[in-house]
Amino acid sequence: QVQLVESGGGLVQPGGSLRLSCAASGSDFSRYTMGWYRQAPGKQQQMVAQITSDRYRIYADSVKGRFTISRDDAKNTLYLQIDSLRLEDTAVYYCTTLSGPFRGAWGRGTQVTVSS
Repeated sequence: QVQLVESGGGLVQPGGSLRLSCAASGSDFSRYTMGWYRQAPGKQQQMVAQITSDRYRIYADSVKGRFTISRDDAKNTLYLQIDSLRLEDTAVYYCTTLSGPFRGAWGRGTQVTVSS
């Protein structure tokens, strides 16, 4: 079983930055494809970014050039650097495992609110 705990969210002004973290318990973290998703109020969940075990990255078009996904396998931690924040980035951000025996595990999320 794997547990995921997100942190790093908060209230920021447009144009600001945040760094989200997702700490994963259990072993074999380095072998999994990991991802960040988000859900804004009244909207469907959206894939934000994914990263494979060999660091191949995929981004949603709406975040390309502003968000950077990374991982530190020694620390079992997934990151999402968010720059140039926009009002429409307001959402709860979740990390998830996208491969391996614990595919589909989700954290509880961290709230990102962009407001002036």
